[in-house]
Amino acid sequence: MLGFVIQRLLQAIAVMAVMSVIVFFGVYAIGNPVDIVIPPDATQEIREEAIRRLGLDRPVWEQYGIFVVNLLQGDFGRSFIYNEPVLQLIGGRLPATLELVLISVVSATVLGVSLGIYAGYRPDGWLSKTIMAVSILGFSVPSFWVGLILILTFAVSLGWLPAGGRGETVELWGIRWSFLTIDGLSHIVLPAVNLALFKFAMMIRLARAGTREIMLTDTVKFARAAGISERVILRRHLLKLISIPIITVFGLELGSTLAFAVVTETIFSWPGVGKLIIDSIAVLDRPVMVAYLILIALLFVTINFVVDLVFALIDPRLRTKAAA
Repeated sequence: MLGFVIQRLLQAIAVMAVMSVIVFFGVYAIGNPVDIVIPPDATQEIREEAIRRLGLDRPVWEQYGIFVVNLLQGDFGRSFIYNEPVLQLIGGRLPATLELVLISVVSATVLGVSLGIYAGYRPDGWLSKTIMAVSILGFSVPSFWVGLILILTFAVSLGWLPAGGRGETVELWGIRWSFLTIDGLSHIVLPAVNLALFKFAMMIRLARAGTREIMLTDTVKFARAAGISERVILRRHLLKLISIPIITVFGLELGSTLAFAVVTETIFSWPGVGKLIIDSIAVLDRPVMVAYLILIALLFVTINFVVDLVFALIDPRLRTKAAA
């Protein structure tokens, strides 16, 4: 097991090293932030001083070297626009994105897997066919259109829920959360539904396919022949066998939703990290852009690492294969 962990850890470090090069030079090539940060009527002396203060007068390789050294020390630099540490800036927006993503992904997984197992267990029932029709709708409709329809229906026409913002928040462990208040929950419903729809449809189809495949295996046939009840078969055999693909998809979807909740946050004016990165791209706030992409890469690498460890604990064959 130790060799398996070391192997995956070295792979994660190599991936992060490559990503740091791609992210830094990719962001460096998209434009010059000086044209936005410094007013066009500024004198040449002011312009040169601002360039020197921002460190943009150094060669690009030297800037990258400074960036890596600071990165290893946990310093992502300061925002050009907000003039505060980037980690502090992102950390202030992270709770809003985190609670939105966790609510949407967890609810989509729990509900989607439950309905998918039912649809796979009773594939010919009218309810199962309805569930699959809903899943097709979740795949087919773009999220930005769903968001606009949700706002038009439940906020504008019916007036049941607010159209945007985060609502009232409560401080817990030094962080402000909105899901702990009634007003905050009312604000989070629409963006959470919009964000969860695609994940919900994916979990339904994944769980249904896995259920249909497993229910036809010899393991289930022998269990039924031995007189084991259907409830025990579902709990002990089915859930265990479909857990690996579900864990994989859950981990990847959690990471991708954290990384790409930009559309939902923009539509519903949700003050999270996605909205921050859109604003930073508009003004070429390079430190925020680089830090965001590096943290997202680290997030995906960490999730994949954890998923691999969970797999190794569930299936010992993976540990044996890695050791060989």
